[in-house]
Amino acid sequence: MKHNQSKLCTTQIENFSVKVGELTILDNVDFTVHCGELTALIGPNGAGKSTLLKAILGEVKHAGKLNYFDAKGEHLRPIIGYVPQTLKFDATSPTTVLALFMACLTWRPVWLCSSKFIRGRVSKNLRRVKAEHLIDRRLGALSGGELQRILLALALDPLPDLLLLDEPISGVDKAGMRIFYELVAELKTVEDMAILLVSHDLDMIERFADKVILLNRRVLTIGKAREVFQSAEMREVFTKK
Repeated sequence: MKHNQSKLCTTQIENFSVKVGELTILDNVDFTVHCGELTALIGPNGAGKSTLLKAILGEVKHAGKLNYFDAKGEHLRPIIGYVPQTLKFDATSPTTVLALFMACLTWRPVWLCSSKFIRGRVSKNLRRVKAEHLIDRRLGALSGGELQRILLALALDPLPDLLLLDEPISGVDKAGMRIFYELVAELKTVEDMAILLVSHDLDMIERFADKVILLNRRVLTIGKAREVFQSAEMREVFTKK
């Protein structure tokens, strides 16, 4: 477990910009994410939210800098975990949760790996998201909420300094949604983790997020959930035809 040194370690997103030809997707996006905080990123469709996460991951060409400072103020390269909206796979495949982890965590082909060797490591990761009982379940037999918990567990190995969640509960029912948010809130506290979440679920954001960023190609406003939800910027963005 990490020592609780909330807000001492920070990830700084500094002047991130993304352009495709003449089209500006992101324009000088600038904010800070603190350890021990869940920061929610909201905005209309096409605001650049998912593009921003991909830019942070280095998957999209961009201008700007990402700076991470640990609790001692040392500038380091952060470990980043990522949970996508969904995982595309053949639902009829016999692939199990264990096999998925083996494919992602080892360099050798799955059929050459010893499941006994890696099973303990996978069980530990699944235990973090209360899904250890799913280790031998076929991926195609999982519910939407269960699958997202599996992807969350996968993103926690190795344990990240910054966890990116890109609408991870899209299409998940209310019960699964609540479980996922409660798990994320627990990770934030227990592991003192910085979490950046893209979501449209304003009720859950108001309940669980420490800070909300309203984005529409650029940062329009930052604050507590209720402050952002009641802001003039929020009304303007979501009442435009």
